[in-house]
Amino acid sequence: MNNLNKKIYYIIVWIVIAIMISGLLIDNPRFGEFGVVYLSHSILVFILSVCLLLYPKNGTDILRLTIIIVASVYFYALFLFYPETWSTFIFLCFIPALSILYFDSKLFYFSLLLNGILIMIIFGYIILIDRGVQYPYIDEDPIGNFINFIASQIIIYFIFYLTNGRIKKQQIYYEQIQNSERLKSSGQLAAAVAHEIRNPLTVVNGFLQLFEQDSSFSDDRKRHFTLMIDELNTAEQVISQFLSIAKPDKENVTENVDVKVVLQSVTDLLYSYGLLHDNRIELNVTGDCTISANNIEFKQLLINIIKNAIEASNMGDLVLVTAGREKDFVVINVIDHGRGMSEAEIASLGTPFYSLKSKGTGLGMMICFNIVDKFKGTIDFQSSIGHGTTVTIRFPSSEPEGGPRGRF
Repeated sequence: MNNLNKKIYYIIVWIVIAIMISGLLIDNPRFGEFGVVYLSHSILVFILSVCLLLYPKNGTDILRLTIIIVASVYFYALFLFYPETWSTFIFLCFIPALSILYFDSKLFYFSLLLNGILIMIIFGYIILIDRGVQYPYIDEDPIGNFINFIASQIIIYFIFYLTNGRIKKQQIYYEQIQNSERLKSSGQLAAAVAHEIRNPLTVVNGFLQLFEQDSSFSDDRKRHFTLMIDELNTAEQVISQFLSIAKPDKENVTENVDVKVVLQSVTDLLYSYGLLHDNRIELNVTGDCTISANNIEFKQLLINIIKNAIEASNMGDLVLVTAGREKDFVVINVIDHGRGMSEAEIASLGTPFYSLKSKGTGLGMMICFNIVDKFKGTIDFQSSIGHGTTVTIRFPSSEPEGGPRGRF
């Protein structure tokens, strides 16, 4: 709660407490007797008041549950303590409405179920034991009163359903706005630096091409030049991906990509990088794994994910990469046994400039999310501190399960 909401909350709570105290002191038929009924009423007012006042400072699930239970006991106690006051029955109908204020679905259904059980016990007591002695207004038409109670619960459930649905829509909308802001800021950054990076790359690439054609260099040197040109071209592709965040391609150029071939290429490429950290990469691909994607972008996605797994691993740990078919999807798992991540850290992945690395920018992971979304895939993270991380990537398979099917 912010300060304004706390002030409003305390004002409302103090008004409620004042009303409960006035019920103790003003025109109370048990006032002055100080018997069990009046003392019990006073104790319930005190306990409920304390719980309500403590909530802003300690808004835990346990305290919310306690407030609902104490409030239920309070209103049912009023119904039993003061049978001559028919308005207490109305309060029983609206007990589940209290849980709506906490926007907690489990708490609402608990209070709705609890209220239903308690009201059936009350009606059973009135019909079978009391027989209208203390509650004639209910005993005269028990079926009608029970139907009215059920109707009130349905109305409260309908209010909760609409309110909860709107809150979920607002949460989705808020997440979309956050994601839009991430893309906007990253796009602005990419557009600003891409031109400055491309200029020196173009110059270096040009000189390397000249050296590659120079006959004074040996074939071994020329192969080195060719390798450097290829890496510069790869860097050019990465820059283009950064720019795609700022200005996404209108046309998705896709092809049938053999996941096994790409994974083998990527693991071979990162093999020496893993050795630097004393890590070994184990690859296991089963079945026919073919997806419709851009080969270069898909390769960049896997390089980022596997490289992150190596960097998160402890010295000597194994990084396991698996791929296989699950119905109409190709599922890729990258498993490490490193430091792991908390739920808050997982939720922040893809945020510009958020990185768990000391020198990371967070843009690499954002590009991964962008590539996965571009080719209608999903990416999930299962992790816990000290137990490593499993990254699961799913893409629709470009081949139906069981292989290609002919037309007849």
